[in-house]
Amino acid sequence: MAGLKELAESLGLSITTVSRALDGYSDVSEKTRLRVVAAANAAGYRPNAAARRLRRQRTDIVMMPLPSTDGEIATSHLTRVVASCARDLLAHRINLMIAPVPSEETELELCRNLVDGQRIDAMLLVRTRRNDPRVDFLLDRGIPFVTDGRTESARPHPWLDGDGFSAFKTATQRFIADGHLHIGMIGADESFYFAHDRAEGYRAAMRAAGRPELMVQGTLNEAGGYAAARQIMTGHVPPTAILCATDSMALGALAALHEMDSNVAIVGHDDLAMGAFSQPRLSSMRIDTEDQGARLAGLLLRTLAGEPVADLNELLPVTAVDRDSHLRRAI
Repeated sequence: MAGLKELAESLGLSITTVSRALDGYSDVSEKTRLRVVAAANAAGYRPNAAARRLRRQRTDIVMMPLPSTDGEIATSHLTRVVASCARDLLAHRINLMIAPVPSEETELELCRNLVDGQRIDAMLLVRTRRNDPRVDFLLDRGIPFVTDGRTESARPHPWLDGDGFSAFKTATQRFIADGHLHIGMIGADESFYFAHDRAEGYRAAMRAAGRPELMVQGTLNEAGGYAAARQIMTGHVPPTAILCATDSMALGALAALHEMDSNVAIVGHDDLAMGAFSQPRLSSMRIDTEDQGARLAGLLLRTLAGEPVADLNELLPVTAVDRDSHLRRAI
């Protein structure tokens, strides 16, 4: 296999010209670049990846910080989205890497370490908060990034999100139309944007109907949904229908309702595959896109290419996934 020096000598070009041609620099003519690439392919030359990244001041890495709770790195929904995003980025020779956040470190500290160490080209932020310090930090440093979820930052940045407000408003109105007088919601920590957005949709529908809110919060897992369901069902006015911020919480709630022998309609969000096998089968909602991960990858690539931020926001509709659990009796 030919080296860079031998390749340059065979073409009658300098090593610098050949190197810059292979790296796609604009100061090398297209004719010369094509000639160099053809010769490199014919000779079986493969540039040293580490040296190439160093010359271009690129790492070809997009990093996704992810806090772990009790050893859990990601939900099955997030894993599916991330795998799809990684696949599409890899087609462009960019690696998506997950950086678990140690319990003694914050996500902001991890972001700072990665950026200051010049270890990344861009970041993918998940589980966005309404006031997210990671966003301001990356904007201040000029680091390309995309958020899976919105924030309340006044500074524009690229994001992809589902319209949780409209989805939960519509789902609540649907329970009202089905004859339910007492409709509850099991929500999550509303410092997370998605949790607040979904809760606000529920509240808007209840206010418009003149109904009192029946809302409790739980942790974002099955145990949180289980505990919240027991709490809401032992309140002064137990609901006959419940919306849950996520499917994981809804599955925990179903277990609690079964133990309490409570015949309550329930709907979640995320369309987890296991929902099709619960008893009753869990009705849910999902972001209406063929491939959420591919959309995130597309936004990351467009962000790296320097497209205007105004063109890099996507709010997607959310659709109902009807199975069985939303059909339970109304009183």
